[in-house]
Amino acid sequence: MLEIQGLTLRYGQSRILHGIDLVARRGEVTAVMGTNGVGKTSLLKAIAGRHPFENGRITLNGRDLGHLTAAQAARAGIAYVPQGREIFPLLTVQENLEVGFACLARGAREVPGELYELFPILRSMKDRRGGDLSGGQQQQLAIARALVTRPRVLLLDEPTEGIQPSIIKDIGRVIEALRDRGEIAIVLVEQYFDFAHALADHFVALSRGEVTLALPRAEVARERLLEAVSI
Repeated sequence: MLEIQGLTLRYGQSRILHGIDLVARRGEVTAVMGTNGVGKTSLLKAIAGRHPFENGRITLNGRDLGHLTAAQAARAGIAYVPQGREIFPLLTVQENLEVGFACLARGAREVPGELYELFPILRSMKDRRGGDLSGGQQQQLAIARALVTRPRVLLLDEPTEGIQPSIIKDIGRVIEALRDRGEIAIVLVEQYFDFAHALADHFVALSRGEVTLALPRAEVARERLLEAVSI
């Protein structure tokens, strides 16, 4: 579904990513792992059109996307759940979900009922302001808002950060359900090793802006992965 080839990215004079290659397949979770500051979030921002990349190629379902803006990437089928969630605190839960309508045709602008099956807490809170929700509830809202866009690729940046254990389990079950439907490719950036290790079908480890390991789950031992992500 998603293929990244030779992607480089700069912030000013500093090159952050050095020739990144990555493949994310439909019906699989690709976990991008590494210590703080290795370029994981920068990679997701480049894919989502949130930060321009310097060189390289991003292909979605065989189509070269070029250098898209965030709005164009969303319309192409790339949904991004950023670190820190970025929900609108003064909008209600329902209004936050409807923000996802912006990249949809008018006839498709509705909140799918299945979202409330994935996130039942949101049904009872539709009229509450986003800022009144707990951190875990806001994270569920941010993922649901991304799914409103009917994505082909879902990018998740640190979905467990600052979340209570019970909701981490709920989010893990949602990711499993989305993966098992086999309709979208999921790219997961995650520092919580056990969470990512339990979910991922494919691992990509980054160090200093470069890929140090890219292997399917069956071909990498836990100890080797731990070593690769701690470099």
